Amino acid sequence: MQTFRADLHIHTVLSPCGDMDMTPRNIVQLAKQRGMNIIGISDHNSTLQANLIKQLGEQENILALCGAEVTTKEEVHCLCFFDKDEELSSFQRFINERLSNIPNNVDYFGYQVVVNENNEILDEIGVLLTAAINASIEEIEAKVHKLNGIFIPAHINKSQNSLLSQLGFLPKGLNVDALELSRHIKVEDFIATNAYLSKYSFIQSSDAHFPDDIGKVYTEFYMEEPTFNELRMALRKENGRSIVGHNA
Repeated sequence: MQTFRADLHIHTVLSPCGDMDMTPRNIVQLAKQRGMNIIGISDHNSTLQANLIKQLGEQENILALCGAEVTTKEEVHCLCFFDKDEELSSFQRFINERLSNIPNNVDYFGYQVVVNENNEILDEIGVLLTAAINASIEEIEAKVHKLNGIFIPAHINKSQNSLLSQLGFLPKGLNVDALELSRHIKVEDFIATNAYLSKYSFIQSSDAHFPDDIGKVYTEFYMEEPTFNELRMALRKENGRSIVGHNA
């Protein structure tokens, strides 16, 4: 087994809350400088920037998981990742069919742009990406796993847009691959007050919206190689694989 460092919650310029310096090339270069082997691209309700970062990551020997941070109709944020292009495209269609038709207010929320590898703007998304989509957390989880993806409720300890803030509990039968904690708490401290969740794997991520935050919090994966399937096994604690979250 080897150890790989992963920051699985990073926003790009496509997220309205993402800094304009969070371009694909900048993200990959900064992740490399900070010793990350794996990154997760998780813009709000959109996967449009992920594939370019995956390609740039391959050039630097960094595995980039492609996906999105989806907002359920209960206002719960969930990280959803996919291995293959066709799975990612299918999930984007699923989101588009359920995304609220609320115009983005650039002055209030920020820009939502798609850029190329040279940081040139190719498109601007007019619909607000941070709005909830018309699908429950159960429906989204089922769709992710039907597409052979990874499903992780995001920053569940937060006081808003989290599993516990919105629902108050982990729904029975919800098939999660792991649970994410924010940078503001240690895993052992969270479990001390939420012992009923102790059987689950916990990742910790930066939830980076600004360049300085990339890799500030990360998860160590113990597995044979940096691949999607190995990562899934580590999240599920299968075949000797495991993970450990680290605060800054």
